[in-house]
Amino acid sequence: MRKLLLFAVCLSVIFFLNVRAWASDVLDPFPRAAKAYVLTMQGRPLWAHEPEKELPPASLTKVMTARLVLKNTAIEDIVTIGADAAAETGSRIGLRAGQRFYVKDLLAAMLINSANDACHALADHVSGDEGKFVEMMNREVAALGLRRTHFTNACGHDAPEHYTTATELARMAGETLKNPVFAYLVSVERRTISDVDGRRKVHLRNRNRLIGRYPGAFGVKTGFTRAAGKCLITIAERDGVRVMLVLLNSPNRWMRAPTMLDKAFSQRLKLANVKGATRF
Repeated sequence: MRKLLLFAVCLSVIFFLNVRAWASDVLDPFPRAAKAYVLTMQGRPLWAHEPEKELPPASLTKVMTARLVLKNTAIEDIVTIGADAAAETGSRIGLRAGQRFYVKDLLAAMLINSANDACHALADHVSGDEGKFVEMMNREVAALGLRRTHFTNACGHDAPEHYTTATELARMAGETLKNPVFAYLVSVERRTISDVDGRRKVHLRNRNRLIGRYPGAFGVKTGFTRAAGKCLITIAERDGVRVMLVLLNSPNRWMRAPTMLDKAFSQRLKLANVKGATRF
């Protein structure tokens, strides 16, 4: 009887450990991929690590900037570059005060090349100055029900009160991808833009290394600052199955992202049946 009891206990322990290991694999199979991440399939959060942790998002901020630009102006509008935009720092395409560009071309520069000068010019065009635009950003944050996001600038510069979470970036990106102009621009590998007069041409190349290289990848945005580290929102689709991955402060994002996407696609039937998942 004691042997049978001991055998039953051993079986129970083995079963418990196996279930626990499987559950851990589903919840966070890549605990060192980033300071925070979330991976969704068909809008369902499947794997995550610190998904509600408030962190600087660097240029992933530009997803919200693009959302507001597309909601509040026409893509054929003409933008005159102001002095503040021309003086922007960080990633830029060398805009000069007085130059004129179409909104659609500045959007391309902002989303494909992550150009801060184009980003600032668009913010000024929509609201008159960046400060008022930031107020619009935070009102949109509230309208989307994002409670752990707050912006202080349009482009993603580091600041104490400029933060969001992996979960809320996934929601933000998912909602903004419903706009076909945004969805197209973030998927473009290369594009050439010019000013309204055609005097100056700028050749853009997408900073998202997965575009054109990873099967099914079609967006979304990269980012980097000293405080935020290397960040990425990427999305890929195969056989009608869509996977989105948000990485915040990921030292090896170009190695981690393909591995994580591959694992998700390979297990999509198993993961689609995970109980208790909620949609963004």
